[in-house]
Amino acid sequence: MIYPQNFEQKTGFDQIRQMVSKLCLSSLGRMYTKKMKFSNRLHQVSEYLEQTEEFRLILITNQPFPASDYHNPLDVLERIRLEGTFAEPEELGEIRTSLGTIVEILRFLQTTEKEDTLKYPVLHKLSSEIYVDKAILKELDRILDEQNQVRSHASQTLSAIRQKMTKLESHAHRRINQLLATAKQKGWVPQDVELALRNGRQVLPVPATYKRKIKGFVHDQSATGQTVFLEPEEVFETNNELRQLEMEERQEVIRILKEFAGFLRPYLPGLKNAYHFLGKIDFIRAKAKTALAMDAMKPRLQQQPVINWIRAKHPLLWLSYKSQKKHVEPLTIQLNQQDKIIVISGPNAGGKSVCLKSAGLIQYMLQCGLLVPMEDYSEAGIFNKIFIDIGDEQSLENDLSTYSSHLANMKFFIRNSDQNTLFLIDEFGAGTEPRLGGAIAESILEELLKKQAFGLITTHYANLKIMAGKREGIVNGSMLFDTQNMRPLYRLKTGNPGSSFAFEIAKTMGLPGKILQKAEKIAGSEHIDFDKQLQDLELKKLQLEEKEKQLKAGDSFLSEMIDKYEKLNHELQNQKKEIIIAAKKEAKEILDNSNRIIEKTIKEIRESGAEKEKTRKLREDLGVLSKKHQDDIAIEPNTGVRKSKKQKKSSPAETIKVEPGPLQKGDNVRIKGQQSVGEIMELGPKDAMVAFGSIQMKARLDKLEKLSKTALHKSEKKAGVKYDFDINEKATAFDPRLDVRGEKAEEALNKARRFVDDAILLGVRQLKIVHGTGTGILREALRDYLKTIPEVKHARDEHPDRGGQGCTLIELKIP
Repeated sequence: MIYPQNFEQKTGFDQIRQMVSKLCLSSLGRMYTKKMKFSNRLHQVSEYLEQTEEFRLILITNQPFPASDYHNPLDVLERIRLEGTFAEPEELGEIRTSLGTIVEILRFLQTTEKEDTLKYPVLHKLSSEIYVDKAILKELDRILDEQNQVRSHASQTLSAIRQKMTKLESHAHRRINQLLATAKQKGWVPQDVELALRNGRQVLPVPATYKRKIKGFVHDQSATGQTVFLEPEEVFETNNELRQLEMEERQEVIRILKEFAGFLRPYLPGLKNAYHFLGKIDFIRAKAKTALAMDAMKPRLQQQPVINWIRAKHPLLWLSYKSQKKHVEPLTIQLNQQDKIIVISGPNAGGKSVCLKSAGLIQYMLQCGLLVPMEDYSEAGIFNKIFIDIGDEQSLENDLSTYSSHLANMKFFIRNSDQNTLFLIDEFGAGTEPRLGGAIAESILEELLKKQAFGLITTHYANLKIMAGKREGIVNGSMLFDTQNMRPLYRLKTGNPGSSFAFEIAKTMGLPGKILQKAEKIAGSEHIDFDKQLQDLELKKLQLEEKEKQLKAGDSFLSEMIDKYEKLNHELQNQKKEIIIAAKKEAKEILDNSNRIIEKTIKEIRESGAEKEKTRKLREDLGVLSKKHQDDIAIEPNTGVRKSKKQKKSSPAETIKVEPGPLQKGDNVRIKGQQSVGEIMELGPKDAMVAFGSIQMKARLDKLEKLSKTALHKSEKKAGVKYDFDINEKATAFDPRLDVRGEKAEEALNKARRFVDDAILLGVRQLKIVHGTGTGILREALRDYLKTIPEVKHARDEHPDRGGQGCTLIELKIP
């Protein structure tokens, strides 16, 4: 049940309906737009929303969905239902093209994803009983050409008639041109005269003085009477015969069209269903385009009445401000079994009525099957009844004042409200003496609460604010006001009542100070101070909440940095142990090798009988080997750990030489003054793309120096085990995709911080965090954190085909 009858005009839904209608491609779609109505059946509303959501995804992913030739031939099909009737060729042409569109749509909706599941199952369900017989299109192609005219070979008779007509037309045209040429030769007509057309026949424009020179029939004359339009006698009979053939042609065409109508008649029921399907598709497409225009989404539907809207916007206000590039403050509204009614107070022109109208329009749109402008993780329930009391309903005819009409509405509300009702009342109790009006409003609100109805009301009455603070099921709400800059914030905050700021607004509007001072004395300073303190406390509360968030973020960051340093220290200790173990192992190998050589030397000395020359040579060889081991093994200062010189980092200046000459693609280069070696991947006139491991960066050519490949190769051979931190290894191991699904917000934030820090260190520009949709808490926490990082350029949702709002794409400001 919807109340009052002009609900759509009061909420602005008539403009939404008109918007959808304009986006339809055919009268069929506009017919369904006109029929669009409120539904309180969850299954039906859910199906309508799913249909629109699937088509919205088709549009945003630029799928090749057929969007032309949406014709409505239902009147034609109804006309040819009777025997002896037929459709004109132009009408059949529209049927042919629109049937082709329907076939393409059916083929599109058969699209499947992985494991042969339908890509658009809800839309496909609409087409489950739709079938277009190929024989219809085949027969239409047989009788109609590309210009939607009946083909000559549609029948033998028609072909013979048109052949004969062609011959006669050619003969008549040739003969009348000969007569014109003769008339010009003899001077009967001017040289620049051309053939004219009168009554569908070619005629000669002849001066009246020469009209008897040529035998024929006069069809017309000029306004002055000096020129007559004459049809020569020689072509008159030919033209008469042509007119007769044209009549025979038309009769044969009608016979062919009647024959086709008879062929089509058994298919009419199926064709009507197909065109109703086309109209529904057109209507759903228009709804999806409307949703895209107002950034609308499909919230989570609930069977029970509930409102948990996150960042909802008034659709019409959003579209208007969007075109003007203005900001619309979104609303977060919650109505549930604990808090059924919100009493909204605040300054005039602060957005109270807009909030009320937004609630009515959005809920009505939702239950009409339209997507609504709010976050997709919002929750929306189904109400059986929506009642509104907004605006002035005074009537001279019915002798109703504004307050009387308001009371009449309240009487209807009380009689018809129940636990599945949503009521919206603007300026509750206004229009009469404030104290009495406030008392009546309080009693009415009490009764509506007993009925367990849900509602939003706006008011300036203090007794209603006090009631909301005391009674269970009613909660205060305020439209916030900036007391420092004296401007409304248009932001709804539940929990506390709001001040009307009458004096502040009056002062801003330029009302004389003397009048305001006198008014303050009349109202009493206590009441004025209370209002000011109320709003100041609310603003301070918001500021404290913001500071608390910042402190938490700072504390988390500090804890993360401590964890990082502890981890780094642990890694260094492990590396130290590995170095010691490696050195001991190498020393043992050297000693074992030396022992073997010494034993071999002693054995050879014995076998040679201690010959002096042989002994001297063996001693020299042993000395060379000993010196070699001394050069290779060094003692690490302060640690006593042996380390191979091969493991020491060689100076690039000693091992890698700079090679003169022009730079080319594939050359090894380094930036002047730095040690990292890269490879030129792309070469431009002034700069080059250089790859340093997995990192690519642009560098100016005058900042690069070419390295000798031979020297570089040798240095790579000489390079030993490197035990310090290697950024190239970190870059290779880095994954630009982080999955935090199923984790708590705090754990996910810690991972995200390390993830983003590493990306900034490595110069990675694009990142992706997979957090899932869920309740949306994790997504919102991550987005809030990303806003605090100056290096983050953009953070947005992924493409719908690749995760949509379950993923966040991050673009970093990497210089």
